[in-house]
Amino acid sequence: MSMPLTQAPPETLLQALRSIVGEKNVITAAEEAAVYDCDGLTFHKALPGAVVFVQSTAEVSAAVKVCHVANYPFVARGAGTGLSGGALALDAAIVIELARMNRILEINPAERYAVVEPGVVNLHVTKACAAYGLHYAPDPSSQGACTIGGNVAENSGGPHTLKRGVTANHVLGLEVVLPDGEIATFGGPVPGAPGYDLTGLFNGSEGTFGIATKIWCQLTPNPEAVKTLLAVFPTVDAAGRAVSGIIAAGIIPAALELIDKTVIQAVENWLHLGFPLDAGAVLLIELDGLRDGLDELAERIGAVCRENHALSFRAARDNAERLLLWKARKQAFGAVGRISPSYYVQDGVIPRTRLPEVLARIEASGNKFGLKTGNVFHAGDGNLHPLIFFDERDPRQLQAALDCCAEVLTAVIEAGGMLSGEHGIGIEKLGFMHQVFSEDDLDAMRIIRGVFDVKNLCNPGKAIPTRRCWEIKGHEPPALAFGVKRAHA
Repeated sequence: MSMPLTQAPPETLLQALRSIVGEKNVITAAEEAAVYDCDGLTFHKALPGAVVFVQSTAEVSAAVKVCHVANYPFVARGAGTGLSGGALALDAAIVIELARMNRILEINPAERYAVVEPGVVNLHVTKACAAYGLHYAPDPSSQGACTIGGNVAENSGGPHTLKRGVTANHVLGLEVVLPDGEIATFGGPVPGAPGYDLTGLFNGSEGTFGIATKIWCQLTPNPEAVKTLLAVFPTVDAAGRAVSGIIAAGIIPAALELIDKTVIQAVENWLHLGFPLDAGAVLLIELDGLRDGLDELAERIGAVCRENHALSFRAARDNAERLLLWKARKQAFGAVGRISPSYYVQDGVIPRTRLPEVLARIEASGNKFGLKTGNVFHAGDGNLHPLIFFDERDPRQLQAALDCCAEVLTAVIEAGGMLSGEHGIGIEKLGFMHQVFSEDDLDAMRIIRGVFDVKNLCNPGKAIPTRRCWEIKGHEPPALAFGVKRAHA
């Protein structure tokens, strides 16, 4: 669904941007800007008014300042791997493209942190510090392509979130360009700074509070030992019960991932990893930590799986097999291209004990709309990623996929869940926010957003339903933004 241009940047603004970054670093031709008209959620599209390639904090600041003065909207963009329409240039906004800000500025193994620019690819951080026995823990499935700046915007997670936490748990500080172009620093290399946690507040703000231009990433020591397990189940229901049983037994694996039959078959037909094609579901379970005790934990997990009717249970024989198992999980979304021309991946979080019930509702919704569904997700923390298969070229199938998705999100909400675990709200889920939050809740969020972005120019139309904060219960336009500029909390 393409969104027509509702305005165009004034030539004076474009000339100001060219004077900052150079003529060749400002794209205005529609055929070139069209490359940036969507993110990973490809059926929502909006043509940017211009795309501006920046290479430094100074250039970001200058570009934002001229947009602010011109009262013209802008949106930061990295690799474009997001899945909620969060990087769309609504209202012909200026795209500030950060991909060239891709330097790792510092690795400090003694203090266990790295300083990176926002365009650094997630996996490159771990590769850069591997020689020191360290890694960057957040590991989205797209970690080979997604960037740290985008991870901060969406507060991304990944398979190891269950034990390690999400991006906000591993970011010590941020240098940010605020929506009026001023530069602020939140946090820094020393954890636990006093005052308000503005670093935590900025994480997950979906690019609506400003643009991160420097990130202090906390690094994690590599574990002494890792053991990866594969449990095969006759049904998704049995696998879901095993997930709850493992956590109820007081065991917190490093990762606990569920892959259902549809996705197993797609992965196996592509990668030929030896997955059983007749399995209803598999659990990929990873333990890490001190070598002593891992075998005992694995035996306890095996007992829980067998109690829930596991057909087989085994450990990866060596690191090569472990990497193959993780390849199946990390490349599962790519594998489904073999069975469907298009797919819609959703992102909701539910209580673990409701997994069997909600997974059954997902399958029933697909059947209702004549669409096949599949599941591959972070089962340990209840972060669902149901896949809805359809043909985007058929308008009827596209509408059916959207209707099916709406039922899936309704099932998540009715199970006591939340709309997103890591993909964000973007534009995709705005219509569901009123089902989860009261108007008072949303008003509070709008007030906070207004503190950072008085003019509502910074990625407008995303994350929360729009309403000017000074219309809320008699509030005046927030003046606190001037205090935020100077924050070094």
